[in-house]
Amino acid sequence: MANKEILLVVDVVSNEKEIEKEVIFGAIEDALRTATIKRHDNRIDVRVSIDRKNGNYETYRRWLVIEDAQGSDSGTESPDTEMPLQQAKQINAEVAVGEYLELPMDSIEFGRIAAQTAKQVIVQKVREAERRKVVEAYHDRIGELVTGIVKRVERGNVFLDLGGNVEAFVPKEEMIPREAVRNGDRLRGYLKAVRPEARGPQLFVSRTAPELLIALFRLEVPEVFENVIEIMGAARDPGVRAKVAVKSNDARLDAVGACVGMRGSRVQAVSNELAGERVDIILWNENEAQYVINAMSPAEIVSIVVDEDTHSMDVAVADENLSQAIGRGGQNVRLASELTGWELNVMSATQAEEKNEQEARNLLQSFVDQLNIDEKVAEILVREGFSSVEEMAYVPAKEMLEIAEFNEQMVDDIRNRAKDALLIKAIASEEKLETTEPAQDLLDMPGMDRELAHLLARHGISNMDQLAEQSVDELMEIEGMDEEKAASLIMKARESWFAEG
Repeated sequence: MANKEILLVVDVVSNEKEIEKEVIFGAIEDALRTATIKRHDNRIDVRVSIDRKNGNYETYRRWLVIEDAQGSDSGTESPDTEMPLQQAKQINAEVAVGEYLELPMDSIEFGRIAAQTAKQVIVQKVREAERRKVVEAYHDRIGELVTGIVKRVERGNVFLDLGGNVEAFVPKEEMIPREAVRNGDRLRGYLKAVRPEARGPQLFVSRTAPELLIALFRLEVPEVFENVIEIMGAARDPGVRAKVAVKSNDARLDAVGACVGMRGSRVQAVSNELAGERVDIILWNENEAQYVINAMSPAEIVSIVVDEDTHSMDVAVADENLSQAIGRGGQNVRLASELTGWELNVMSATQAEEKNEQEARNLLQSFVDQLNIDEKVAEILVREGFSSVEEMAYVPAKEMLEIAEFNEQMVDDIRNRAKDALLIKAIASEEKLETTEPAQDLLDMPGMDRELAHLLARHGISNMDQLAEQSVDELMEIEGMDEEKAASLIMKARESWFAEG
């Protein structure tokens, strides 16, 4: 390859592939370097430098400068590529350890084999540059809707041509189940990830992500695109059914109607793009219970009980509507749960009534047993909404006096009984801790003495597993414990975790 031809190759490849010329120059330099090293049986190290203006190139043999060996052996195990510092300084006094000592050598003429090597290196470098450009171009587009033509289908995995020599990959698990896809079909997807990998796909697209549904509504509904209507969440059973929660930022605009479109045209366009997936559009509500009621549509809710502690709701529907509320295979309640973020327990009105009655009976019996009061008084307390002894102990007396059947003496009596019950419970709990014996593994633990083990047991830490789950701050609450000792005990108790790992 003549010097002028080098410049010509750089121009042609750079223009055709839209790759920086410097990348092509680097590829040719690598090719020349590889061919030169092969001429010397891969024993030497070489650097090739091409003049970017005239195409002339020079070749340098080089050695890595290393520390001088100690003792009688003053050489190196790799004399063809390494040179001790003392020997290197005889050639170049300025050189230092870790640098390369370079000496000019004859540049090789390109023959057929060398030219083939150059071609392979150039092709590889060009591909790397093209892949790098794809990553740079699409990295900021993660989370967007992309459209492509099906290039090929392999074992359920789909490769999309996005144009501009860019290919995207849709894994089988991200495809809508049972969706018929053929070469040449036009598909839309949600760009889920961009990975700068040396080989294989780089753009990963999903057809099952809820975000795809949201992106399609932004495309089909101008009000959503302009943020006049907000999509607050989406849940999907890909290819079968989906739920979307919408909210209007303009009181005059019907958010559900705008998303459905005239004669259902807008929602139908989204459904067609998702292989006929049925889409329920529901109205978002800041009231969590009302939001769940909307999400359970088309089922009509008879009653709903919210449990903040377990973040769950008991949803009751008419007996004849129970199957509709649950949906085929639990689909309706599952999607409503995913959409709202609440665990939903769907039951018939009859089941809900029975559950409420049972809970009321249990609560009534609990009040009778703990407060030693008459059953009729316990019934009044349950009827008025009291759910624990703690509430009765600390609720203001004037609120209890509002109960028609109670007078001041009864209120004081009930409050005092509640406080006594709580005190007895606390003492029993304390006595239980006082009599708790430490487990043998805690007693045998290195760094543990008998007095400390019993002290930990009195604080509810009776074995090594319980100790391992503690934090330093929690142990610091124990009298006489210092931070260093607490950390040491916890780490010793956790050694079994690391051994198992």
